Amino acid sequence: MNTVADVVTTGGPHLAPLLARVEAHLAGLAADHGGALSDHAAATIAAGGKRLRPLLVLLAAGGADGEGLVRAAAAVELVHSATLVHDDVLDGADLRRGRPTVVATAGRAMATATGDLLFARAIGDLVRNGDADEVRVLSAASSALARGELLQRADAWDASITVERYLLRCELKTARLFEAACRLGALEGGADAATTDGIGRFGRRIGLAFQLLDDVLDVSGPAERTGKHRGTDLLDGTVTLPLLLARERDAALRAIDLRAVRTPAQAEALCDAIAATGALQDARRQALGIVAGAKADLPSELPAGQRRALDLVADGVVARYA
Repeated sequence: MNTVADVVTTGGPHLAPLLARVEAHLAGLAADHGGALSDHAAATIAAGGKRLRPLLVLLAAGGADGEGLVRAAAAVELVHSATLVHDDVLDGADLRRGRPTVVATAGRAMATATGDLLFARAIGDLVRNGDADEVRVLSAASSALARGELLQRADAWDASITVERYLLRCELKTARLFEAACRLGALEGGADAATTDGIGRFGRRIGLAFQLLDDVLDVSGPAERTGKHRGTDLLDGTVTLPLLLARERDAALRAIDLRAVRTPAQAEALCDAIAATGALQDARRQALGIVAGAKADLPSELPAGQRRALDLVADGVVARYA
């Protein structure tokens, strides 16, 4: 599996120091408010993840280096972190990345305020770059996230939704922020409009593939790898591609009422039934095709090192399932 270290090595010696600066900037923004709210914001940031979205900002910028780029990368991660905190509130989730969530430890009000703080810090700090286009890009992605969440709530427990509806939801909730990361980096790097659009399309595609594979992982598990219980989406009433594909093949699955799936054991059993249809392999093939298209359509004028690093990011999205 490709690691962030592989990508950083391929992308050039400037990337590691830049990532370190982004981390320091994130920590400073989270702590700046003070009090319990900052403590929860800082803990959310420290829980980390692979920092894939900030890495895309830096890669899309080519060899650019500056405080504006650091702010853009941090802003994308703050928006991502905010949405995770808010998702946990809506889902009543106990675990995130294997750790107790803010809502589980501090309650709904504190968790909601923590997410709000992270959103506010993201936009407020990005404004300091003085680039209205950058603010528009991140604001549009944030609006798409909200629309995607509303769609997901509207679709809860409804296993009759179409694959097209599901993919639209994935675009809004996940792919648009990946696209924004790439666009922000390209803008900071001084790319022309055509290159910015091309890198943005790449980001949107790998973001879509990322979400498809994340939904596969929810069914395939295990918890020690995903940081959450297997079948969590099913327990929440969230209908994803594996279930939609499995229902096309198995009449017994078409007859299941998701509201009757109430315990982890029942969710595990449904995960096993979905996997038995071959739906997980088909979903993964769809994601692989999306990633291949993203790599093939990267702008031809990109420097070889930048292209290789972006290819590695795309390959890593797929490898996380392996």
